[in-house]
Amino acid sequence: MGIKNLTKVIADLAPQAIKEKPLNAYFGRAVAVDASMSMYQFLIAVRQEGSQLSTESGEVTSHLMGMFYRTIRMITNGIKPIYVFDGKPPVLKSDELGKRKVRRTDAKDKHVEAFEIGDTEAIDKYSRRLVHVTKEQTEECKKVLQLMGVPYIDAPGEAEAQCAAMVKAKLVFAAATDDMDTLTFGSDIVLRHVSFSEAKKMPIKEIHLSAVLQGLEFTHEEFVDLCILLGCDYCESIKGIGMARAVDLVKKYRNLEEIIAHIDKTKYQIPEDWPFQAVRKLFLEPDVSDCSNLQVSFQPVSQSSLIAFKDQLDRSRRRRPGQLFVEREKFRVIIRHCLNFNYHVSYSEDRVRSGAAKLRNARRVSTQTRIDSFFKVKKRRKRILKRILQRKRRKQCLEVKSEVKLLRSVPNVQVQLNFLAA
Repeated sequence: MGIKNLTKVIADLAPQAIKEKPLNAYFGRAVAVDASMSMYQFLIAVRQEGSQLSTESGEVTSHLMGMFYRTIRMITNGIKPIYVFDGKPPVLKSDELGKRKVRRTDAKDKHVEAFEIGDTEAIDKYSRRLVHVTKEQTEECKKVLQLMGVPYIDAPGEAEAQCAAMVKAKLVFAAATDDMDTLTFGSDIVLRHVSFSEAKKMPIKEIHLSAVLQGLEFTHEEFVDLCILLGCDYCESIKGIGMARAVDLVKKYRNLEEIIAHIDKTKYQIPEDWPFQAVRKLFLEPDVSDCSNLQVSFQPVSQSSLIAFKDQLDRSRRRRPGQLFVEREKFRVIIRHCLNFNYHVSYSEDRVRSGAAKLRNARRVSTQTRIDSFFKVKKRRKRILKRILQRKRRKQCLEVKSEVKLLRSVPNVQVQLNFLAA
């Protein structure tokens, strides 16, 4: 997923573009969160004894647990998350999606083999490779967010492209995702590790696109060509060209057309009918919703909706214990976990009320305004600060001179000053 080795390229050649901060450093910031990437991470990471969390009937709930807990963590740290879900994948991505399907099929066969021989390490390894976000799981996560009053957006295409567009339009401060092609789509700021568990104690990595371009000495168009050359989800890369060679070629020839014209084709194999121009256009002009028309607002946590949802689940249990039992059981487990319920404690209305109150309190704290929002940051700030410092030094120098002049007028001081000067 994303751009191959881009993180290493930035760390090696533009380290000033990466800053590490705690999660609470983004208090008061609105952040566009790549929901599809987050769900994928939750299905892999949120586990118990190597297995995904599930209901008694076997329905997976890891994505719902992760979505609720991580969202609560962001809100309690003052962050205003806006989730963005994937839309229809670009046609250029069909080959990559096909490859992923083949890899999952291969992993499934190896998972069966590992299960037969009892290799627990291999079982865990291949079970994670089988992870795939379904449409049902996506709709379930949207339902949880709706109950929490957290806004979400359905992107027409790639979620990371929509996140980048929202950052460029100043609708949000940054895009929260571990997919590095969000930078390629033009997001000014990307936050990595936002969806990680608090137990991992991983700092947030804040990456600035402007600092990346400055460190590499590239324009955005040249940076896009570099990403295509490194390898992306939308086309193959040129075989034989590694990370360092790709950077050198872009610095020398500045675009892919010139690179193709000058490289040794006996040494480097260019893919047949390589659609690099179409991929470049996809990165520079992605299919996104007009941010000026996006209606994004945080709704109050509806205690009555949670209680009504509980009653609806109870009614479905009485009426139809079949298929609806699966949905009832799944969301009952989720609400119990998210509102600090215990598996063995009754599912009471009082607990729903107390849990909703906890979420409301967290939301109230996150509505405070950042102090830097009251000040206008100017581009010439460093230059102005430098001038002020120079004036202070000049003033101090004049004060010292006046004190020396005063001392010279005092008897016996002249001799001491001459001695000190010598």
